[in-house]
Amino acid sequence: MSTDQYKKEVGMMKLDKLIEMRESISQKEFPIPEAELLQRFEQLYTGAINDVLREFCFMNQALPSHIIPLREYRTVAGIAFTIKSSPNMLVRGEMEYRTQMLDEMHENAFVIWDSSNDEKSTSWGGVMTATAKRKKVKAACLDGGIRDTHQILEADFPVFYKYRSSNGSLGRCLITHYQTPLEVGNVIIKPGDVILGDVDGVLVVPRDVAYEVLVRAEEIKENEKKIFGWVKEGQSATEITNKGGYF
Repeated sequence: MSTDQYKKEVGMMKLDKLIEMRESISQKEFPIPEAELLQRFEQLYTGAINDVLREFCFMNQALPSHIIPLREYRTVAGIAFTIKSSPNMLVRGEMEYRTQMLDEMHENAFVIWDSSNDEKSTSWGGVMTATAKRKKVKAACLDGGIRDTHQILEADFPVFYKYRSSNGSLGRCLITHYQTPLEVGNVIIKPGDVILGDVDGVLVVPRDVAYEVLVRAEEIKENEKKIFGWVKEGQSATEITNKGGYF
């Protein structure tokens, strides 16, 4: 389809708003340096941040529970770098495209990789881990498989994944896109969003509200210190809730 034909069809079907919602990528600047924002998020935990997202009416931001941490990580925070692959027996061109993608992978990235329900191969292994560490990537999340697990563990690099297999991806699964919006489970992830992972899984904070969510989550952390103190003092659940506490 030519560009003119595409524009004509979009115009006739009135898809502009849908395209804006699904495909737009926020360029919003944070009011503090990115590194500081991520460091402050890493002092929190996904449960508290998820509660704040609920206050902001974001109810579907936790990635599916089948994605699990390789270790019981404390919170790691990064900026979404998205990758999309799908099962495909083609081999030619895969390594060149993967190389291009790796060259664009940036410092502080939290890789989110959607393998389109591939169950026969792995997207991440020892060499990918070494490359990511060299580029100062924060972590990787695969809705798919990993391999070379001993090498990942030795590298002490945070990885969240669905399954393990010795099968590599070449000739089994092909990278089709990167740095485009993804939908994993019922969660939409866009490049530039803030991603957090810990022992409870992976959480997506939309870029446009990330700073406001951070500040509110820090407030909740301080409030929880009071609640834990009241519990330690032996106050009843009724007393605590009457003072604004929660369980």
